[in-house]
Amino acid sequence: MATENSFQSYELMLILTPVLSEEEYKAAQKKYTDFVKENGGTIVHQDAWGLRSLSYPIAKKTTGLYYVVEFKAPSDTIAKIEVQLNRDETIMRQMVTRLDKYAEAYNLRKRNKNASVENAS
Repeated sequence: MATENSFQSYELMLILTPVLSEEEYKAAQKKYTDFVKENGGTIVHQDAWGLRSLSYPIAKKTTGLYYVVEFKAPSDTIAKIEVQLNRDETIMRQMVTRLDKYAEAYNLRKRNKNASVENAS
């Protein structure tokens, strides 16, 4: 098992085809969070943005289902997850980004700010 120091923070953004049902969309989310966990990672935060307009058409589609997950995992997990992402026909676009300490701090502040706004409502 990898030591805590070999773990890196990552953010995975997926744009899934808009023709998925709600159950299929949730199943895709679970598939990738489970994949990270099975490969020694931990989920820090996940956010299903839902249906959004695309900046430009992809495969003649103008909307997509967005899903963002922040996780910590060994660096070798990324190659494995990218293979799975490339095989999945429901994914129109994906991006895995390694987060530095500043990006982690920014995401944490943003989550805490959103939580405090929701609690005030």
